[in-house]
Amino acid sequence: MNNSNYITVSEVNKYIKDIINNDLLLKKVYLRGEISNFKAHSRGHYYFTLKDENSRIAAVMFAFNNKNLKFVPYDGMKVLVTGKIDVYEASGSYQIYVEDMSPDGIGALYVAFEELKKKLNNEGLFDRSKKKKIPRIPRRIGIVTSPTGAAIKDILTTIKRRYPVCETILFPALVQGEEAAKTIADKIKLANEVKDIYNIDTLIVGRGGGSLEDLWPFNEEVVARAIYASSIPVISAVGHEIDITISDYVADLRAPTPTAAGELAVPDINTIITYLDTARTRSYNALNNIISINSKKLDALKNSYILTKPMSMYEIKEQKLDTLLDNLNKSINLVLENSKTKLFTLSNSYILNNPNMLYKYQSQKLNYVISKLEVLNPLNTLSRGYAIMKKDNKVVSSLNDIEKDDIVTITLKDGNIESKVIGKGEIDGSC
Repeated sequence: MNNSNYITVSEVNKYIKDIINNDLLLKKVYLRGEISNFKAHSRGHYYFTLKDENSRIAAVMFAFNNKNLKFVPYDGMKVLVTGKIDVYEASGSYQIYVEDMSPDGIGALYVAFEELKKKLNNEGLFDRSKKKKIPRIPRRIGIVTSPTGAAIKDILTTIKRRYPVCETILFPALVQGEEAAKTIADKIKLANEVKDIYNIDTLIVGRGGGSLEDLWPFNEEVVARAIYASSIPVISAVGHEIDITISDYVADLRAPTPTAAGELAVPDINTIITYLDTARTRSYNALNNIISINSKKLDALKNSYILTKPMSMYEIKEQKLDTLLDNLNKSINLVLENSKTKLFTLSNSYILNNPNMLYKYQSQKLNYVISKLEVLNPLNTLSRGYAIMKKDNKVVSSLNDIEKDDIVTITLKDGNIESKVIGKGEIDGSC
């Protein structure tokens, strides 16, 4: 066989690639399918398989195409894709190169909304405990919105009607289009940078009603993080009452409309005036009541016995002083009389006049005690022929204290005898 009839694998794959590339129907295809084996490469490219009930096709979506997606694809997600069919010559496999993709059945914006909402909620940006209080009576309010929209007119009209003394500062921003989100975030940051200079108490961020696409800048992550980072309390006022954005969740307070934002930002001056009038009336009545009570106390004090007859207090005190002095003199005299009596008794006592008799008396008492001690002295008892028997250094006073064969010590007047008990007997009474 002639070898010239054989071609290389690369030539086959290139031939097939050329056929596919020349097929106009494959240059722009629209596919519906379910994602499987999804992988996001570190360089940003998406690789996955697109399948239906009976078949599947490999798919790739390069980073320069997927960077504008509002959602991150996942396994099991049903999608609509647009792209071209081509051959990857290195493996000889054909695949679809996806240029655009959207969720099948629900809009991409909705998916993006839910994913960002979940992400920020998990990070704590919606935490109610971190919400700042809106000042009850603000000095100056910052407003981030379009300078030409209906929202700014509604907000300013409401503030002027409810609380005309409050000042406002407009931070003009784009509220629609690709650059809107960045502009809104930048103006929020600017308001925080100058808040101390202009005494900004509250910040209103929003716009009038519109479609989901029109309101989308307020669903962007950059705006949400700018609101969360704001040290100025933020009121979100986006669209109509039924419109809910990510900004509403992050803000310290949500207003259903721009008009409602103006109402929430400032108090009603008529209510304040009524409150002040009521407070003034209450203060006036309270002050009059205090004055009346103290006037009565003053009148009572003026008519008191002490002030009307001051000398009477002096006279009473003088009388009490005289009584005390009389009692003191009586006490002193009584003490002196008792002392004189004791002194006289002592000076005439028998002991003082006869000291030798005291000595003789005390000597007789001492001799009597000595004689008693002599009688009780055990040595004197021993000298009369008696003995003291001890067992284990304890005096034996009864037969019950010893037993046969016990060793006892017998103390005489001139020494001790060690003895063994060979028996016990009762006193027969003949001795």
